[in-house]
Amino acid sequence: MSVVEQYARVHVVSDAPEAQDTVPVVLRYDPEVDPRSVRIGLPGPHEWAFSRDLLERGLRAPTGTGEVRIWPCGRVQAVMEFHSAQGVAVVEFEAKTLIRFLRRTYMATPVPH
Repeated sequence: MSVVEQYARVHVVSDAPEAQDTVPVVLRYDPEVDPRSVRIGLPGPHEWAFSRDLLERGLRAPTGTGEVRIWPCGRVQAVMEFHSAQGVAVVEFEAKTLIRFLRRTYMATPVPH
């Protein structure tokens, strides 16, 4: 089993005038660590781990509770909302980026039963 890592750029949703338009993120799947979860790393020390199933469901309909929430936004975007003690980060992905990443994770290891 191999690690799947994919780099992408996301749009940060913010009302702050100094907010950057896009930022780099890393999508990571390591079946040796946990075959059921994926990780998304935002700039700095911010990384969230959540179920691969949550990511897949969030591309079709709003889902999630607690720290990570995901929902489709039109036909080509997906929004992720990350909650922490420091606040909330909201980013928009191109849905095709997430779909490509999920496909690569399923090629690395099928859905565990």
